[in-house]
Amino acid sequence: MELRLHDTLSREKRSFVPLDAKNVRMYVCGPTVYDFAHIGNARPVIVFDVLFRLLRHLYGEAHVKYVRNITDVDDKINDRAARDFPGLPLNEAIRKVTEQTGKQFHADVDALGALRPSVEPRATEHIGEMREIIERLVKGGFAYVAEDHVLFSPQAMNVAKSDLPRYGALSNRSLDEMVAGARVDVAPYKKGNTDFVLWKPSKPGEPSWPSPAGIKAEGRPGWHIECSAMAWKHLGEHFDIHGGGIDLVFPHHENEVAQTCCAFHRERMANYWMHNGFLQVESEKMSKSLGNFITIHELLADWPGEVLRLNMLKTHYRSPIDWTMKGLEESAKTLDDWYRVAADVEPGRPAASVVEPLLDDLNTPLAIAALHGLRGGDVGALAGSLRLLGFLSDSAGQWESRKQQASGVDTKEVERLIAERTAARARKDFKESDRIRDQLAAMGVAIKDSKDGTTWEIAR
Repeated sequence: MELRLHDTLSREKRSFVPLDAKNVRMYVCGPTVYDFAHIGNARPVIVFDVLFRLLRHLYGEAHVKYVRNITDVDDKINDRAARDFPGLPLNEAIRKVTEQTGKQFHADVDALGALRPSVEPRATEHIGEMREIIERLVKGGFAYVAEDHVLFSPQAMNVAKSDLPRYGALSNRSLDEMVAGARVDVAPYKKGNTDFVLWKPSKPGEPSWPSPAGIKAEGRPGWHIECSAMAWKHLGEHFDIHGGGIDLVFPHHENEVAQTCCAFHRERMANYWMHNGFLQVESEKMSKSLGNFITIHELLADWPGEVLRLNMLKTHYRSPIDWTMKGLEESAKTLDDWYRVAADVEPGRPAASVVEPLLDDLNTPLAIAALHGLRGGDVGALAGSLRLLGFLSDSAGQWESRKQQASGVDTKEVERLIAERTAARARKDFKESDRIRDQLAAMGVAIKDSKDGTTWEIAR
């Protein structure tokens, strides 16, 4: 069975044919490192980690290159630096913010079981590539200089007589629709309402670099040009897959396509564009004003990263996801069962019943259903399939230890009390049995008796 992926540009599921099967290339937009990553940020990390693992499974680890960038120059970073380190020069404060938040991001996504990308470029390391692309765009008539800014003209792109794509094709919008449906920066130096910034002058104290296109004042790049430059540097002018959240389709990815295709006279930047859906929390949009803004770091204090990962993969990546406490509890129970059965088993080849749904546009819900079907059969295939999806990096004992660390419950003490309660019930000392049950409840442990014995879980 072949790999098929839904392409945002063509709006259909297409067979995946790499440009070079020995060098499969994928770019995914990464974090802007100014604050803790929230659970919505975790979705593309997990989704494209599964795709990265699947591509390595299909083409070999040495033949897949995954680039996920870090944006370390941005107005939000500047604002955070000035707020947190008011006594330091801005550039020094910015360095502290990006180092701290970058380190925290890595710790959080490592805990989610995500592999590190092949390359993780920083925007500030690619200013030269940004300037070169901008110079090409100005020379080609697609960009212009105005008041120490360089701006890209979508109108110039759309009237060019060439094989360039139409600006707006990715987001399926016309120029008029973009003006009507988006907040457009109004500036007297702009020739058109949809023109966007490639380069701008820096304010005093802000990060700055020598400007392109003959501009004497130093400046800094706009957001969109950063990803075009990093993708070009590490994957080339044309590569296989570009991914990110659906919120990036317009304007960010639309502008990336425009910049790259016009600079290099290409019909395409990436052959497949993939976008994951939005995330809500308990059926509401996540926002600080509603008090439901949850960071990955906060969730990891209460749940092992594998629970967050499974909870994310139970919903197809293109569908909206409702992040709920009930869903987390169910995911934790499922993982308890899988780890009990397969954690200490030698992994076999992933089962076809799991791989085939993944080949169908990363259908992780169906793959997870297939995992349940392996529960009472080929345990080696179950272990191998779980590994493919990013689980079972540790033994059953390590899994129990991590659960204990997240919940703050002493697992050995719980097991000792349950054994004492079982003995009390056997001798019909129900008063003692009830006392131990209440003691466990006070520790945050819920127990359930059945004909097969007593099981327990963290009460949430």
